[in-house]
Amino acid sequence: MNPDLAALHPYPFEKLRQLFAGVTPNPNYAPINLSIGEPKHPTPALIKAALTDHLNGLASYPTTLGSDALRSAIAAWLRRRYGLVDINPATQILPVNGSREALFSFAQCVLDRQQPAPLVLCPNPFYQIYEGAALLGGAQPYYLQTTAAQGWRVDYASIPEEIWQRTQLVFVCSPGNPTGAVMPLDDWALLFNKADQYGFVIAADECYSEIYFRADAPLGGLQAAQQLGRHDYRQLLMFTSLSKRSNVPGLRSGFVAGDANLIKPYLLYRTYHGCAMSPTVQAASIAAWNDETHVIDNREQYRKKFSAVTPRLAEVLNVQLPDAAFYLWAGLPAQFGLDDTQFARQLLEQYNVTVLPGSYLARDVNGTNPGQNYIRIALVAEATECETAAERIVDFIKTLKTS
Repeated sequence: MNPDLAALHPYPFEKLRQLFAGVTPNPNYAPINLSIGEPKHPTPALIKAALTDHLNGLASYPTTLGSDALRSAIAAWLRRRYGLVDINPATQILPVNGSREALFSFAQCVLDRQQPAPLVLCPNPFYQIYEGAALLGGAQPYYLQTTAAQGWRVDYASIPEEIWQRTQLVFVCSPGNPTGAVMPLDDWALLFNKADQYGFVIAADECYSEIYFRADAPLGGLQAAQQLGRHDYRQLLMFTSLSKRSNVPGLRSGFVAGDANLIKPYLLYRTYHGCAMSPTVQAASIAAWNDETHVIDNREQYRKKFSAVTPRLAEVLNVQLPDAAFYLWAGLPAQFGLDDTQFARQLLEQYNVTVLPGSYLARDVNGTNPGQNYIRIALVAEATECETAAERIVDFIKTLKTS
């Protein structure tokens, strides 16, 4: 067996299962699960229709590059969404089976384990795929602490020279999971300058880009590159998918786009990897990328839920409306006397609501876990269920204050 497998950490939901072992939830309450970021809004009818109308695609082997029609639809969306007037669908776009598998496989493609002590930089808290991709690619993850005091932004300016010299890949997550923070243009500019200086590659995970709560849509990595005059998107790929945007997590459809000099070897890697997208899924994906009406409706549903739930929870937790994504990243006041794991376990036991301990989404660095005493609340269920869960959380916290 690959010895690197031994370095992998248990996935957060496996840790959650172990945490809840022996817990009997209060049967007086129907279960509400807000722990996993799985979209629950209905899949748009136009996507389902496109899928069933193209079932004949199951009779053909797909090409790894995907169809011209799909890459053209993606390019058109990138032009509308980010103003990328010069994106080339033939050389700068590659369909993938969801952003998760692409983020993982891209690291295996670009990391050079023959170099001494290679590093992969990722935010902390973070999406655990970044860590696993680094470890199985023969590199070590280097965790970049983010905190509420800095708006959950990575302080790239504070990274030591010797770390940059060993860095081969930087994972950016904007909007962030779990914090919802969006990376500003100044941070992109600094990171691009470092990439030019040290030669590393940037993987921009942007799968939450279409769920936002401010007037302006979140800045994307390719958009930032274009604004800064990097029209070749050098050393940068963006990763996104339809899962959250279009409520089709089971479709496993997304794309990577950016530097043609990265797309070309990654296409070669994927050709051997055997992960081409079914023509049937490609047809449904074209329908999704070509339509914005369902995306606007989806975003409005999230806005209404966050508008109802956030102020209520802010009365008892350290939480505020995020920039984007569909999570509330809520801090537990010290007077509760519970850490995030104890809070999650007792909330399930007493009120049958499941949330994810923040410490499961981060790593200890110099004795500090930036997710400690936070919980991640995924507002993915229907509005009434999310509001009911919020009221139960408030009631639970009231019992802590009076005990």
